[in-house]
Amino acid sequence: MYEAFYGLSAAPFSITPDPRYLFFSRRHREAFDHMLYGITQRKGFIQITGEVGAGKSTLCRAILEELGEGYATALIFNPVMSGIQLLRAILHELDIDDRGNDRLRLTQRLNEFLLGRTQAAQDVVLFIDEAQDLSDEMLEEVRLLSNLETDDRKLLQIVLLGQPELRDRLERSELRQLRQRITVRYHLGPIDPEETEAYIRHRLSVAGSNGRPTFTPVAVRTIHRRSRGVPRLINAICDKTLLVGYVEGRDLLGWRQVRRAVRDLEGDDR
Repeated sequence: MYEAFYGLSAAPFSITPDPRYLFFSRRHREAFDHMLYGITQRKGFIQITGEVGAGKSTLCRAILEELGEGYATALIFNPVMSGIQLLRAILHELDIDDRGNDRLRLTQRLNEFLLGRTQAAQDVVLFIDEAQDLSDEMLEEVRLLSNLETDDRKLLQIVLLGQPELRDRLERSELRQLRQRITVRYHLGPIDPEETEAYIRHRLSVAGSNGRPTFTPVAVRTIHRRSRGVPRLINAICDKTLLVGYVEGRDLLGWRQVRRAVRDLEGDDR
């Protein structure tokens, strides 16, 4: 709808985790570097937390693209499952035979694969998104996977990405064995106020903008205040603001258009 009006090739503020749209704010760059460091230095366990909509999944996709052919990767994005199901899901992601329900045999297949990748000088990384949804029992299953090792190295790097509840749960005494194995941690905070305008411009540029539309400084400040710097909320407000601009036939979007967009999002018909 508004894409044609503004001459855009795609919707710039989609909430899907497309790494092309990743904007490296100061905090996103730090989170990315922490993940990359932990993986390349074979630190074993990495924990990345952040509020809903902070951009964790997009960062995960960007890291997957960054790693390249020297890594075999498995991404679990819905970890609400049993231990056997998790093990089979990991095997499936790594293109290993995942048939059967014998834990010992499934683990043996994974271990053999990991040893083969080590001999081929290829690291293996497991990403678990939405890790706050893992039960304590499943977190223990994940910890046990880290026991797959040789005398001098971990065979599997594990990255846990989740909401702040994950960080809080891992502070509990009953999960101390897992917590003690996590050597790289980062909490992804919101985008700074001065970065919001650059974030909006970046996403518009990736979507093919030739300078239309533009947001006034007051509009940008309003967007940051109402979104609290959370990328997903910025996207939602900007997407609705572009629709308002299209309806009004405007290229310059100000605080009035943003206010109308926020009211629409909140279901306020006044």
